[in-house]
Amino acid sequence: MAYELPPLPYAYDALEPVIDKQTMTLHHDMHHGAYVKNLNAAIEKHPELGKRAPEDLLRDLNSIPEDIRTTVRNNGGGHVNHTMFWKIMKPKGGGDPSGPIADTIKKSFGNFKDFQTKFNDAGVKQFGSGWVWLAGKPGGEVQIITTPNQDSPISQGLYPIFGNDVWEHAYYLKYNNRRPEYLAAWWNVVNWDEINKRFEAFKSAKSADREPAFASR
Repeated sequence: MAYELPPLPYAYDALEPVIDKQTMTLHHDMHHGAYVKNLNAAIEKHPELGKRAPEDLLRDLNSIPEDIRTTVRNNGGGHVNHTMFWKIMKPKGGGDPSGPIADTIKKSFGNFKDFQTKFNDAGVKQFGSGWVWLAGKPGGEVQIITTPNQDSPISQGLYPIFGNDVWEHAYYLKYNNRRPEYLAAWWNVVNWDEINKRFEAFKSAKSADREPAFASR
């Protein structure tokens, strides 16, 4: 198989009470697992694509054969998005950011509280399923964006520094239709160390005029 489901970097119940064990198990094993399975099935029809990282496939969707393009967009996006998602959370996480990402948030949004408000508001207003992101722009700036379904910022020429999943399967068992409550609670499990690593990768790549490195094989 070209692509594999990565293990969670913590136990299924490690993010409780913010994210419950049942949600995490279903989200990782069933949903993310299905994206990987479907992506591999699509790639089998065009084996030469299996040599490419999934981020590369998303970066240039027009180069993907039309018969599997939508499948790659949806399931490749789901694989890349979720591989990032598990890593940017951790037990006993949260708190205020520090390091370079804190400086950038302050510079771009004034302060962390204002940034949180804008980020959560964008997540609440994302109609239907999708994601809310802090994304890096080609010039090195950052912005809050949303994407529908499993679309990745990579396909827009942006770098996903971090994002929150606002599909109902990410929160509905615990929060029901209370998406704002989920978005507010989620900050308590954010892994700022990992986010700083991703941000540094983005900044280093931009200064060297190359694409940021990913690890979502």
